[in-house]
Amino acid sequence: MTYQDVSAFAQTYGLLYLFLLFVGMVIYALWPGNRKRFDAAAKIPLQED
Repeated sequence: MTYQDVSAFAQTYGLLYLFLLFVGMVIYALWPGNRKRFDAAAKIPLQED
């Protein structure tokens, strides 16, 4: 295995890995069951102690 082989493998599958990670995070953020949690977190700066 040469450096070029390792580099091509890392570039190809690294991009695929990061894309799948991004899609997973978007799905998690838009999942209907998480709405309450994110709404509560969004109101934290506006709460008075």
